Amino acid sequence: MRPAVLVLRDGRAFEGEALGAVGETWGEVIFNTAMQGYQEILTDPSYRGQIVVMTYPMVGNYGVNEEDVESRRPWVNGFVVREAAPCPSSWRGRTSLHAYLERHGIVGLQGIDTRALTRHLRDHGAQDGILSSVDTDLARLRERARQLPGLVGRDLVREVTAPAPFAWTEGPWRLGAGYTAPPAPRFRVVAYDAGIKRAILRQLAAVGCEVTVVPAATPAEAVLERRPDGVVVSNGPGDPEAVPYLIASVRGLLGRVPLFGICLGHQVLALAAGGRTYKLPFGHHGANHPVKDLATGRVEITAQNHGFAVDPASLERAGWVVSHVNLYDGTCEGLRHREWPAFSVQYHPEASPGPHDASYLFERFAAAMKGG
Repeated sequence: MRPAVLVLRDGRAFEGEALGAVGETWGEVIFNTAMQGYQEILTDPSYRGQIVVMTYPMVGNYGVNEEDVESRRPWVNGFVVREAAPCPSSWRGRTSLHAYLERHGIVGLQGIDTRALTRHLRDHGAQDGILSSVDTDLARLRERARQLPGLVGRDLVREVTAPAPFAWTEGPWRLGAGYTAPPAPRFRVVAYDAGIKRAILRQLAAVGCEVTVVPAATPAEAVLERRPDGVVVSNGPGDPEAVPYLIASVRGLLGRVPLFGICLGHQVLALAAGGRTYKLPFGHHGANHPVKDLATGRVEITAQNHGFAVDPASLERAGWVVSHVNLYDGTCEGLRHREWPAFSVQYHPEASPGPHDASYLFERFAAAMKGG
């Protein structure tokens, strides 16, 4: 096996074996605690700019197929696992994880102590790193890693958003049927693509939405010209404060049309309303985060992927209230407006991967558009 190494900004190094494409990459190193769903994680545009470390010890055992992708291509900057299964076994699998990464030019690393790496990131915070299978000189890599720019202030949405509007007409996947045709549409919805996952679009179609996806830089007036019944502001990568054009567009929509923000969209709604966001030490990335709905007292197990959070105190006088909180650290996981039909969640109600405890939020959005 070809040697490869991951070197963090603070100098910590992890030496192992190359996985996927031979080469070099850099990005913010974060860990994900999901036990499955690596294909969805690889193709989630929210991971643009990041090297993802999977905490589960064996990854790739069910291979990769053409159905479970969440966008047009993988977006992770790099991928790190303890052990990549060399011989995947699944009736749906079509290729191995290694072959898939290699085909798409994704540099990976295996054979390291991912538990030690995860503990280091928890203790010292997520940080930039260089992953290389072409240069393993630790002194040289440490010097270069110290010069990396970080995620704060970088607009990564422009790298993943759609180049032009498009329509979405596909419903959720069903065993034995594949992706299904959705019911007849009841609502006309515009979805801002800041890095939107296909599972979000399929859930919207499933509750009767005729969905048009628009680039993240689309002005509010151009959206309103489409006469939507509602607008979705999607998930996406990077620093929410680095997308002022999207914040301005959402500000122009507040109070004029029902709004539903997801993940980055939640943060953008808060910024559009005059709130603040801040960087979390190591973020929330996984499929097992408990969140409490303050209106019902119900606890949901949720899929999450974000490195920033909303400061709820910054919105206390703006008509917004906290609707959901994270039971791990008490951070804000949802907002709703007292008067306008506008709400958002920090987590991923479409899951994929993850439990479907929060799928009711798509019905809630449909009820808001109906006037309920």
